[in-house]
Amino acid sequence: MVFSRRRVLRHAFAAGLATLATAVHASKPPVFANDGTAINGYDPVAYFTQSAPVKGNRDISYDWHGSAWLFATEQNKSMFIENPEKYAPQYGGYCAYAVANGATAKTDPDAWTIVDDKLYLNFNTDVRATWQQDTAGNISRANANWPDVLK
Repeated sequence: MVFSRRRVLRHAFAAGLATLATAVHASKPPVFANDGTAINGYDPVAYFTQSAPVKGNRDISYDWHGSAWLFATEQNKSMFIENPEKYAPQYGGYCAYAVANGATAKTDPDAWTIVDDKLYLNFNTDVRATWQQDTAGNISRANANWPDVLK
């Protein structure tokens, strides 16, 4: 695959940002959250049931691992409550590629992948494309790094 200079610079910037984020904060929460809301307020169940990122509703929420998880429907909320490990993204919703490389980074709801019935989120769609070049290897490295990258 041929990479443009712009894409390489964007990827390097994302990797640098992830490294900086880890270095600045001594300890990260177990779930990527903005203002206490997990995964940018998107419904984790919808990735599985609708094959798309769907914004959750503040009125349909559930507290899990110290963050508010939002859902588009009461049914999705019930499915999550019954089995949160099935629907919650891997690595607390932090960027799977960053975790594979020993860091943490925020994620973009549109940069998602489901592998073996597990949800993975990435920093952006360019980083997701890089992550997908070696999905199995990246998952293996991320699994080895998780949760130590939170320290």
